Amino acid sequence: MALIRALGVAALGCAGGPLGAEAFAPRPMAGWGKVATRTAKGVRPVVPEPARARTTLASVAMDVDKVIKSDDTSEAVAMPKGSTNDWEVHKFGGASLATPELYRTVGDLLITEAQGRGEGGIPTMSVVSAMGGMTDLLIKVVDSALSDFEQAKADLAAAVERQISTLRDLAPPEITAPIEARIMQDAEDILSVVQSLRMIRSVPAVTMEVVTGFGEIWSAQTLHAYLQTKDVPCDWIDARDILVVKSDSGGLGEKGEASTGGVVPLWAETATRMATWWNKEGKDKGFHDIDYSKNCPPILVVTGFVATNSEGVPTTLKRSGSDYSATIFGKLLSAGRVTMWKNTDGVYTADPRRVPEAFPIASLKYDEAMELAYFGAQVLHPSAMTPCIDDNIPVYVRNIFNPSFKGTIIQGRSANLKDVADDEVTLWRSSTTGEIPIKGITSIDKAALVNLEGASLIGGTNVAERFMAAMSDADITVLMITQASSESSICIAVPENQADRALMALESAFELELARSTVNSVSMHKGMAVVAIVGEGMAMNLGVTATFMSALANANVNIRLIAQGSSERQVAVVVDGQDTSRALRAVHMAFTLSTTTTGVYLVGSSGRLGQELITQLEAQKDFLEKELNIAIQINGATTSSKMALSSSGKGLEVSNSVIQNELEESPMEMDLNLLTEAMEADVNPHRVVIDCTSSEEVGDYYEQWLAKGINIICPSKAVASGDRARYDRVCQAERKNAAQWQYESSVGAALPILTTLRDLLQTGDKVERIVGSASGTMAYCLRTHSLEVPFSEAIKNVIDLGFAEPDIREDLSGEDLRRKVVILAREIGMDINLEDVEFDSFLPEGLLKKDYKGDSDAICAAVADDMKEVDELMDEKLKAALAEDKVLRYKFEIDAKENTAKVVLAAVDKMDPLYRLKLNENLVAFHTGRYNTAPLIVKGSAAGADLAAAGIFADLLRLSRAFKSTQQ
Repeated sequence: MALIRALGVAALGCAGGPLGAEAFAPRPMAGWGKVATRTAKGVRPVVPEPARARTTLASVAMDVDKVIKSDDTSEAVAMPKGSTNDWEVHKFGGASLATPELYRTVGDLLITEAQGRGEGGIPTMSVVSAMGGMTDLLIKVVDSALSDFEQAKADLAAAVERQISTLRDLAPPEITAPIEARIMQDAEDILSVVQSLRMIRSVPAVTMEVVTGFGEIWSAQTLHAYLQTKDVPCDWIDARDILVVKSDSGGLGEKGEASTGGVVPLWAETATRMATWWNKEGKDKGFHDIDYSKNCPPILVVTGFVATNSEGVPTTLKRSGSDYSATIFGKLLSAGRVTMWKNTDGVYTADPRRVPEAFPIASLKYDEAMELAYFGAQVLHPSAMTPCIDDNIPVYVRNIFNPSFKGTIIQGRSANLKDVADDEVTLWRSSTTGEIPIKGITSIDKAALVNLEGASLIGGTNVAERFMAAMSDADITVLMITQASSESSICIAVPENQADRALMALESAFELELARSTVNSVSMHKGMAVVAIVGEGMAMNLGVTATFMSALANANVNIRLIAQGSSERQVAVVVDGQDTSRALRAVHMAFTLSTTTTGVYLVGSSGRLGQELITQLEAQKDFLEKELNIAIQINGATTSSKMALSSSGKGLEVSNSVIQNELEESPMEMDLNLLTEAMEADVNPHRVVIDCTSSEEVGDYYEQWLAKGINIICPSKAVASGDRARYDRVCQAERKNAAQWQYESSVGAALPILTTLRDLLQTGDKVERIVGSASGTMAYCLRTHSLEVPFSEAIKNVIDLGFAEPDIREDLSGEDLRRKVVILAREIGMDINLEDVEFDSFLPEGLLKKDYKGDSDAICAAVADDMKEVDELMDEKLKAALAEDKVLRYKFEIDAKENTAKVVLAAVDKMDPLYRLKLNENLVAFHTGRYNTAPLIVKGSAAGADLAAAGIFADLLRLSRAFKSTQQ
């Protein structure tokens, strides 16, 4: 067979030595023709023309025009006779061609596009990739053949069956039969080729390229078959008959790789072939005689990805190269536009799989698009813009599933530094236009760092030259480079799969210096990623890089390497690969490309406090996003026994019913270790855990969470008033890490008691005494207790109002207030523990130790009944106070000078601020060096789940505003 002979000689040439170019010239072969009635054609051999390969794009347009229009007797392919519109080229990737239904969608879309937009029909070309997943299947066939030929046959059979099954679903037998025959013949040829691989025990690049290229050939014929059923003028073209390229490397390249392997079209020869096809096959098909005002214009289906080299051997434009095919043909046809049909609404500001807040970019310049593509934006091929630049052909990126959406338009050149050198340098955030200097953020995964350190003793100025020469000789792709001014240290980023080879090349190049210790070391670090910001607005704008770096620092992302392009259109950094998504989201937020999102993990979400907080968050959600550009996103919620975690980047719906339902249906048991792992893995740079429990076990995780950069908000007093050693460790962890521990709501619910105290201390005031009443529950009980209303009845009322702790014995025993006292005392520097606070308890010892059964409501009700035994005692105390024109208050006092603290039931007169305390009010009075004639008083309602939740909400907003301010 012709293909076998061509590939067999090529393979042996690769294995055993050079052969003449004529050995690679393919012969006619079944399966390379266009339709059943047409004579099969092989790829015409071409005489190599090195000079033409070096032709610049500036001169290419003139050459192409000369070729296309050189013969007065032929018809120009650009704007065909009778058409008032230029050609338009549409490219469809494998994701758009994965099923028969998608082939129909593509075909129908092409017909619609060809019918025009109200100004006559549009001659249309479609460049197609292989059916979704087909290229990987064909690669698997080749790889399997090296070790298991039977497996290779099975893999190929599966690929062929999938394509033919799709074909049969789209067209009747009279159309599909000849195509099926060609596909089956292709399959036989493929098996013959891969069978020979066992002889040479390797896969020559040309073999891999030819075999995988059949995916596009089958796909083009499949789409053409469907179009034939629609009775529209159409044909399909094997790009290997038209597109001739020069390539610096063989093989397919890595999937999604930024490099194109130096593939350059030989424009003059390619244009000649395109013109010849149009004036022969196109004319035979009747395309020259179409009445564009009445009939559907011609639709040509062209294979993407594949081409022929100058020696006539089939090759490819490397993985994901069909975008490049589309723009090459767009230039050949002088197209009015090239449209890349994807499964997204255009080019996004970031990868939406990693940054859920990303959105489509309305417009890009060619240069910006190429920078984004180079740095990993896989929605475009890096070389795709190049053929369109000289003719300023607009490139659209649109969504095949949302064709009414305009998508992204790419056109025009960015200004270079020379053009903007005289512009005024401005701070970008001070711009009155509101323009953002960057267009997008992107990344390259699976990178590695290669370092040379301590070369200053070499004494020459050629260290960098030798370094880069070693990389060039080893065929290493250098993604980024930076060096110390003395050339003593050089660091580069390379693809991870080239890192070992790069290290070996450096060790070889500096072998003598390493032996003499004039070079300290060469090293390599894998598991890195490149993160880049791109946009022409960066030039002559101050603060762009500062915003970039600050965002990464605030997200706890360590920067390993920094580089800025000379064009000032991009700044790139290297970070640890595991931090990539967090870095992307942090930077996206920093440039206000998206709302500042705070990711919340709510521990104890099913209690009264947790549910009230969710209710308040839900009520304020729209306001926060619209007015403050802040989003609160609940990524996880727990009860005492179960937990639910968001499986998407958009969090759980902020709704009590939804979250409680998620918890009920969740298969996950409550596990603080798993919760910690989930928070650590969360790519949101702004993470907050809200502890609505009083659990000591949860408190034991505070130090660990803060060390991981996770902020904590807690109304719980367990840690702030608990074991002193643990408290000190948590405080130390907060100081050492970029995370905050907020517990304002633990004292006085929503009252700014701790905030006021910290302001006093931080402004240099000296706090001498703190007195007041900070138990809303006991304030209500004592305020409503009267000679007509027994104390136990007042307790029942406070329980009914929801003011009490889950176990009201904490209020009645004085433990709740004592904990608040410890928190305040520690804030002013006192070394104090819970047992150091003197206190009066309302609760008899027997009730304190009694084992009550049931839930929180049942326990509180039982305690209230049992408290009837103290009614008489409390009435006596009240009578005694009233006799002296005083009232009873549960009062605390902290004396910094004496280092003492106490909680007592006191009778206060009308001169005491506590005398006028209303219902559930708290009052805290600060006696300080500055407030020495009258204390600074903070007073207000402070009991109930709504007020406690408001205090937590306030802490959360303070953190969120802090996150946002770091992005300013």
